[in-house]
Amino acid sequence: MWQAEVRVDLDAIRDNVASLCARTSAEVLVAVKADGYGHGMVPAARAALAGGATWLGVATLDEALTLRRAGVEAPVLAWLLTPGLDLHEGVGAGVDLSAATTAMLGELVTAARRAGRPARVHLKLDTGLARGGAVPAEWAALFEAAAKAQAGGDVEAVGVWSHFACADEPGHESVDRQLAAFREGLALAETFGISPRYRHIANSAATLTRPDAHFDLVRAGIAAYGLSPVAGETYGLRPAMTARARVMLTKRVPAGQGVSYGLTYTTSRETTLAVIPLGYGDGVPRHASSSGPVRVGGVTARIAGRVCMDQVVVDVGDEPVAAGDVAVLFGPGDDGEPTADDWAAATGTINYEIVTRFGSSRIPRHYDGEVAR
Repeated sequence: MWQAEVRVDLDAIRDNVASLCARTSAEVLVAVKADGYGHGMVPAARAALAGGATWLGVATLDEALTLRRAGVEAPVLAWLLTPGLDLHEGVGAGVDLSAATTAMLGELVTAARRAGRPARVHLKLDTGLARGGAVPAEWAALFEAAAKAQAGGDVEAVGVWSHFACADEPGHESVDRQLAAFREGLALAETFGISPRYRHIANSAATLTRPDAHFDLVRAGIAAYGLSPVAGETYGLRPAMTARARVMLTKRVPAGQGVSYGLTYTTSRETTLAVIPLGYGDGVPRHASSSGPVRVGGVTARIAGRVCMDQVVVDVGDEPVAAGDVAVLFGPGDDGEPTADDWAAATGTINYEIVTRFGSSRIPRHYDGEVAR
């Protein structure tokens, strides 16, 4: 008997990726960082590859090496690299690594020599996000250093890439501006003899809305897990995650009863309260206090009062809810249950954060579908 669980439909991930592949002539990279957005990195990776992805993307070197240790042989790009890492381990494992500075290129040259093979590098350009990547004033120096390292046999400049800031807002003027800057960067790279096999800038949103930004590779993140990056659109994607728990106990309380820490919620009538053993220690946002929707007893009710570390209380009114009944926080919505989008709206965040939060090791994660067998 289970108490609380996350269920992941790997066939949904596979089918979402297949749908994305059908939208483009470019190769498809699926991001499986942050434990596969909470879905489980290795199972999600295998489902993505089954759906037609040819690349996987992670943030950290450790994530990339975890995939390799799990026997995943597909190309992997890792991009969040701080100085001083054991980059030779990634180079030796055939992991593609990102560089946005000449200093990082220098570290990759050293790593390549230690590993005894060239480092496969993707040069990252900042085209307007102002996060990772070299700013335009640094592009020439970055390309010159990469060309020199490539000529010396220490580096293979596999890719040139960037990332959109507002592609999830179709029509936002920054998308065209960034795309133009990226093209300028690619043209400059050519003047230094850098002709990358993979040029990539499109995330999930651009994969779905901007085919002119697909180039040679698109990077799908949240869309692979069945959630749309664009508000109000689903693009036929199917959410892969369901989070649920069994009601621990119920109690009948009078009108005027304060509920949970701080007594910030007060019952307006005699009612039934259901205690559910999931809290912020499991991924429930504390911002869901008095707002998070939960489907239980055939109705959707709201969390009553503050979210606790291990539990929440739901006011179910006069519904015949009993201990042991299943309470669904979110799922694909097939049976009227809330979705991750509903939770995002209720808590003032994005669907990405909702599912990623539920990667807690305390909640058993189970897999469904043909891919899981």
